[in-house]
Amino acid sequence: MNRRGKVVIASVLAIAALAAFTLAHAATKMPEQDLVINTTDVFKEKKKAPVNFSHPKHKALKCIDCHHEYKDGKNVWQEGQEVKKCGACHKFEAQDKIVKLEKAYHDQCINCHKKFKAEKKTTGPTACAKCHPPKPGEKPEKE
Repeated sequence: MNRRGKVVIASVLAIAALAAFTLAHAATKMPEQDLVINTTDVFKEKKKAPVNFSHPKHKALKCIDCHHEYKDGKNVWQEGQEVKKCGACHKFEAQDKIVKLEKAYHDQCINCHKKFKAEKKTTGPTACAKCHPPKPGEKPEKE
């Protein structure tokens, strides 16, 4: 193979490697915008409004503080792995050792906020109406 052919092959391989690295990095990067937690596949009829969740406000935490995949009682999820939606494992009702989705969200979010509050750190809400705003036409809940 001549020199020109080698240069073309090397260039194609370099571009492919750069594309793969860019995609891998983008997949593991924390979203910079707020997300709406609106699990319609699990909660067919909701009692409360969807929750706005701010990833940027949680940047001081480690990803593994929230994201998990348990095997034999141990969290084996590692940063950089795929992040599954909570409803992929947690369903409307508990199944075996997997708690129901509503409890999973509340345990994860509210318990963390309560822990930070007890430590006198800035934290998020623990009251229902602070995460679940009233639906249109609904009266706000009393705190």
